[in-house]
Amino acid sequence: MIRKTMKFLRSDIVFTLSMVLAALSCMIIPPNIKYLDYIDYNTLILLFCLMLIMEGLKELNFFQYIGKMVLDKVKTERGIIFTLVFLCFVSSMFITNDVALITFIPFGILILEMTGLTSMLCLTITLMTIAGNLGSMLTPIGNPQNLYLFSVSHTNIKDFLLLMLPYSVISAVLITAFIMLSYRKTAITIRLEKTEKMENRKVCMYLLLFLLCLLAITGFISKGLLLMVVSFCLLVGDRHLFLKADYPLLLTFIFFFIFIGNFNNLKGLHKIIIRILENHERIVSIGISQIISNVPAAVLLSNYTTDYKEIIIGTNLGGLGTLIASMASLISYKQITGKYPHLKNGYLLKFTSCNLIFLILLYTISVTALH
Repeated sequence: MIRKTMKFLRSDIVFTLSMVLAALSCMIIPPNIKYLDYIDYNTLILLFCLMLIMEGLKELNFFQYIGKMVLDKVKTERGIIFTLVFLCFVSSMFITNDVALITFIPFGILILEMTGLTSMLCLTITLMTIAGNLGSMLTPIGNPQNLYLFSVSHTNIKDFLLLMLPYSVISAVLITAFIMLSYRKTAITIRLEKTEKMENRKVCMYLLLFLLCLLAITGFISKGLLLMVVSFCLLVGDRHLFLKADYPLLLTFIFFFIFIGNFNNLKGLHKIIIRILENHERIVSIGISQIISNVPAAVLLSNYTTDYKEIIIGTNLGGLGTLIASMASLISYKQITGKYPHLKNGYLLKFTSCNLIFLILLYTISVTALH
């Protein structure tokens, strides 16, 4: 049991960091009833419901079905790569970057093996990961930090989309250019096995629940009602999905809420951080994301500035860079190194270099053309 716990703590660096920081802060500010006010329950409810819904759709092979349907129409090497990469880019806007990569990275590895393109594994998986992280920045539900920042900033959905739309369009152009320069237009025939027939009634149920999530995000229904409806539907039909939710991510949020709530009571440090952050929210968000990842960076920095737009842009761009800048990137790393251990160093080199290129280009554009 102890060995398993230690293995888990080593594998989920951000969870371990959040737990340690929360524990240390509790030694300075002893636990009390005010701790309950630290937690953003709206974010946790939305995140929990989205996790359950996406797990349900994933279990029904809904996303694989969509992917295979699109790939059936592709005839070239470049077309296959373009399809795999943009499946991650577009789907992450609606199903989160984590779910997009969990779903399509194994699918992508399989396609590359079937088409004899395994020599392009490191570059292709890297581009799929970058696409998942960049596509997710467009919408409030694309990734956990957007969901949190959308909630605390009280931004309406139209303003959020308009804020991030230019970055998403430029990202799509850069990814397309990267693919055009890196892959050939060689003809390739790919035959995919037929997917099992989906349970249409269940798929419709989960899509309706997803629609309810969107209504809750835009404020048309309450978060409490959403939680009750989703919980009831799953208790009746698929209660086993409650075991598949990403509880470590939810606990990571709670630990960071506790740490930051206690940290805010240290007035001297509070003033120093505000002074450092003032007028530098974007670059500081990017920098801190490289060290502790963009989700905790968003939670931390949102307590020291009201310029949420800069934090939203900074933490989304900050998902590029190091392997832990976006925790979703670790999904791809584990998938490719688990199946091809000898590619570990090559993948890290390709991943880091490509991420830095995209980060430098997007940051430069953001402070010149889009600022």
